[in-house]
Amino acid sequence: QVQLAESGGGSVQAGGSLRLSCAASGYTTSYNCIGWFRQVPGKGREGVAAISTGGGSTYSGDSVKGRFTISQDNTKTTVYLQMSSLKPDDTAMYYCAARLRQASGGSCQPTPRIFHYWGQGTQVTVSS
Repeated sequence: QVQLAESGGGSVQAGGSLRLSCAASGYTTSYNCIGWFRQVPGKGREGVAAISTGGGSTYSGDSVKGRFTISQDNTKTTVYLQMSSLKPDDTAMYYCAARLRQASGGSCQPTPRIFHYWGQGTQVTVSS
């Protein structure tokens, strides 16, 4: 089992910055990919960014490329999402998720259906 806890959400004005954290606990060697997702009421969950915890390669969605950066700490149990130049459209509940190691391999991209463990989310609100 893997437990994930997000933190760092809040309210900010457009153009501002926030840093979200995703702290993992439990069987932390069972996964090798952490993703960040967001969701607004009435819409599906959108993949924002992902990081391969082994090699450190990252992927960012088109809507956040150049504004959001995903990274991890040296222990590889905390993943960050640095969000800059925030827009009102970035307002959402943000979740992190872990993908278990796959025997078949596969790339680490933020596709919701391939992730196995999810946190409870942290709210980000951007006002104009």
